[in-house]
Amino acid sequence: MTAHPVEPAVGGERQVPTPDPIARDYLLLALRLDQRIPGLVDGYFGPAALKAQVDIEQLAAPARLVDAAVELQARLGAEADDPARREWLRVQLVALETHARALAGEPLPYLEHVERCFDAVPVRRDESVFRAATTELDELLPGQTPVAERLAEWDAAMVVPVDRLEAVLDWLVGVARERSVATFGTPGGDSLRVSLVSGQPWSGYNWYDGGLRSRVDINTDLPVRAAALIGLVTHETYPGHHLEHVWHESLRVDGGAELEASVLLINAPECYISEGLAEVGRRFAVPADAEPDVLAELLDRAGIPFGHDPAARHTTVDRMIRVRAARASLGPAATNAALMLHVDGLDRASVAAWLEGFAAMSPERAAKLLEFLEHPLWRTYVFVYDEGAALLERWLAMVPPDQRAARFRRLLVEPVTPSGIAREIGLV
Repeated sequence: MTAHPVEPAVGGERQVPTPDPIARDYLLLALRLDQRIPGLVDGYFGPAALKAQVDIEQLAAPARLVDAAVELQARLGAEADDPARREWLRVQLVALETHARALAGEPLPYLEHVERCFDAVPVRRDESVFRAATTELDELLPGQTPVAERLAEWDAAMVVPVDRLEAVLDWLVGVARERSVATFGTPGGDSLRVSLVSGQPWSGYNWYDGGLRSRVDINTDLPVRAAALIGLVTHETYPGHHLEHVWHESLRVDGGAELEASVLLINAPECYISEGLAEVGRRFAVPADAEPDVLAELLDRAGIPFGHDPAARHTTVDRMIRVRAARASLGPAATNAALMLHVDGLDRASVAAWLEGFAAMSPERAAKLLEFLEHPLWRTYVFVYDEGAALLERWLAMVPPDQRAARFRRLLVEPVTPSGIAREIGLV
């Protein structure tokens, strides 16, 4: 277990502001829905009295929850003066209404359900994208066996041993924090703890407890690849989920009286932005010019042999970077797989075979992804990673490179929606 205290909190116990009526009723709706859909609330650091109130209530009837979501949407014009806040609440409430209607026996077709939950429509990629990526991998990892097998062999040689993983994580979180804080700052007093877990459908998870504190779990069910570890750490910690949550708590909840941001929801538009920013944030914590040195030190700390000769070490690290880039192009295969499973109606075995063939996945990794895609809570969530990142990449590319950090910081401190970003790009 690795703890990362940053600066001591000042001033005793945190005082939660009193929510205005629209925020109060939004929080009550979210908490009541969570009792019907366990896991919908991913984190809560709002007024304890509201949580206590819901805990002792009888379960709310689904039809009542639908009515509450509809009524809240109707009240936004009169009770939410700030346009950005009003729009953020609107798309969040559409998602909550959608969940409530499904509970009430009014489920929507999968794709329509996804659109209403995330304020965005997933895009199925042409298979030529995946063919190009596997061709690149074929060239990077020459041999006679199938690309998936060669990639699995490459992965096996680049696994961080579990007995070294905690120390490597401790160091890597520090690397990510140093550059992220220099670029984006922190409110001060934030802390996080990193632990190793197993038996989960995800690779890593940030549990935000409020009070500027996070718990980060890293799943060891599958071997942890050295090249993937940088992205995993930056995603969950700095400048990803942890930094996003502490800034939102400090500015939106404690400083801006947007108490609705004190509940973190799964399968809502905020996730599309949150997972997207966590994916693209890697570039600010470990930029391209720093990546070779970080990877080389990571391999050293993990005890992974990669040559003593400087030229051999350079070749290995360069290949790691290029393999990771080609593999990233295969990421949207998860979107296609979800659509095959839930829209096209393909059976599990057919989707697994497609992932192994087109996404160069080992049977074990394909099975792990399908576990995620079939999970009641996560079956719609798969889109937020690559789709959210693709949207934000286009948004960042609209400004010169020296302005992208400032643009990214908006995601950390403002209420932003997927459709709002799409409008700025000119997609809607």
